[in-house]
Amino acid sequence: MAKPDRPGRSRTKLVVAGVAAVALLAALGAVAVWRGWFADPSIDDAPRADHGPVSTVASDLEAPWGLAFRPDGSALVTERDSRRIVSVTPDGTVTEVARVDEAVPRGEGGLLGIALAADGWIYVYYTARDDNRIARLRPGGEPEAIFTGIPKANTHNGGRIAFGPDGMLYATTGDAGDRGAAQDRDSLAGKILRLTPDGQPAPGNPFGDSPVYSYGHRNPQGLGWDSAGTLFAAEFGQNTYDELNRIEPGGNYGWPEAEGVSGDSRFVDPVATWATNDASPSGIAVVGDEVWVACLRGQRLYRLRTDGSGAQTLLQGEYGRLRHVAAAPDGSMWVLTSNRDGRGRPSDTDDRILRLTP
Repeated sequence: MAKPDRPGRSRTKLVVAGVAAVALLAALGAVAVWRGWFADPSIDDAPRADHGPVSTVASDLEAPWGLAFRPDGSALVTERDSRRIVSVTPDGTVTEVARVDEAVPRGEGGLLGIALAADGWIYVYYTARDDNRIARLRPGGEPEAIFTGIPKANTHNGGRIAFGPDGMLYATTGDAGDRGAAQDRDSLAGKILRLTPDGQPAPGNPFGDSPVYSYGHRNPQGLGWDSAGTLFAAEFGQNTYDELNRIEPGGNYGWPEAEGVSGDSRFVDPVATWATNDASPSGIAVVGDEVWVACLRGQRLYRLRTDGSGAQTLLQGEYGRLRHVAAAPDGSMWVLTSNRDGRGRPSDTDDRILRLTP
């Protein structure tokens, strides 16, 4: 005759069953948030487009990262590892304008984004000894830090800056390897910031006197506005989806709780997603209602509509890793290669600035 279970054994079984039930519910909740893992990216096998003539504006640059055009059609370009800001004219003349000695190149850090103000100030985003920061300077002058304390790491430093149609300065920051910081609105990591030209939180920001404009980002590196003044940002995913996002003031873009389209009402879903092998998007340009996306790992440009439809590829596999794309005053597109960034296979003339005439 079988003996009945002792009370202690029954309690043990109940505890084990309870733990298993909690684990199952947690797993189901995770699947609910991450169910995008089980869907195809929205952009897959995009057709190749005729990109028209391609020429080299400048060559032998050292990991160029940011680019901002001057009214005369020349551009100021940052080199991540040399810490130089150079002027590049349309005929290819390259001249050093300044050097940001405070920048500390390491991993993905160094001298990163650049933006030009209407009053002639040059704004730069760079990795310093203890943080990422934004400074401004005059040609040949020393940088004056206007915003400091952005977390830094070997990877995920963000770094793109641009002036919006409202005259405010926008900046992308990465999570600096601290995933949870992206959801913490008191942290500057994993955010898009909106600042005055003096580096103060801009009036009308969604969280009072905070510089945070949107949060829940992993490592955004592209910023651009469409013809209606809507902000778009490109973002590196982890292992599954890269993203193009339409940025809403105060929006939560999900990282690290969601990657790609989650369908969770707490988070803003991207307008387009890619497999990380096909993209790894860095800089973007928005021309009218089209977005151009420069891709590192994917070694191509994407061109798509702002609603995420109509994607095409250009330059696929032709020039290696592409860091940034920008619309020139003459209607051409300038593209920065990034084959000397430690992850590419540079040719004898890398890195280059390419000119496309779409």
